[in-house]
Amino acid sequence: MKFGVVIRNMGPQSTRATIAACARAVEDAGFDAAFVVDHLAIPPDQTEGSGGRYLEPLMTLGYLAGITSRIRLGISVLVIPYRPAVLMAKQLATLQELSGERIILGAGVGWMRPEFEVLGVDPRKRGALTDETLRILHTLFANDVNSYDGKLVKFPPFVFAPRPARPPIWVGGSGPKALERTLRFGEAYYPIGLKPDELTQISAYLLEEANKRGRAVPEIIVGGMIREGEGGTASMIDRISAYRDAGANYYVLGLGRYPDADTFRRGVERFATQVMPKI
Repeated sequence: MKFGVVIRNMGPQSTRATIAACARAVEDAGFDAAFVVDHLAIPPDQTEGSGGRYLEPLMTLGYLAGITSRIRLGISVLVIPYRPAVLMAKQLATLQELSGERIILGAGVGWMRPEFEVLGVDPRKRGALTDETLRILHTLFANDVNSYDGKLVKFPPFVFAPRPARPPIWVGGSGPKALERTLRFGEAYYPIGLKPDELTQISAYLLEEANKRGRAVPEIIVGGMIREGEGGTASMIDRISAYRDAGANYYVLGLGRYPDADTFRRGVERFATQVMPKI
């Protein structure tokens, strides 16, 4: 099982110095990846914990790519309908090229209606936009010259370069649509809030469907927030082991609203030395 950890790119923790120190701590502790989250336009009544301050995730990963060398860098998750498909593809290709192909694309449809309205995106089309954009990403990263004529996106032939390996796509969400999206476009399924027994059923379904479709079986990603005093190390080990036994391949750790980089560093070091070796 591999492990990643979320670095807060929001609120008072999202200063240049703090996110840099956190990224270096993740790398030093031996984690596989560091993740950031995606919000672009928070309404005033949704700012608790962040004050409305969010660093744009792709730009943030570009910064983190420049100060790290080993860890992968992911978005948990990028709201796909927020960004034009070709522009997003170019941004991801650039990140892949300059990071040494270390990017993980967590992909979701989004949920915050006021944010869609600020960005001028119809939330009723979020699923269709996500599917079409993911299809375009597969197309662009597979060919030097591309055109596309879809229901929601159209563009004439152009050269897509640089063209590094496409980042692995981890499809976020829950329910039949997210599962189908995973089987069509994803290397992994990243559900929210499932219990281990539910995950066991999902794992069996993905195995069966992948075999029917002649494709690789998607990995299963889980995550959770762990704070001080929540049952101790043994409880963490039991919880994560249950997900592993249910079919999960990867765990994304959240450390809550840590006050500073030193607190974050102690948290990841403790997890890396006391939990990871026992999973």
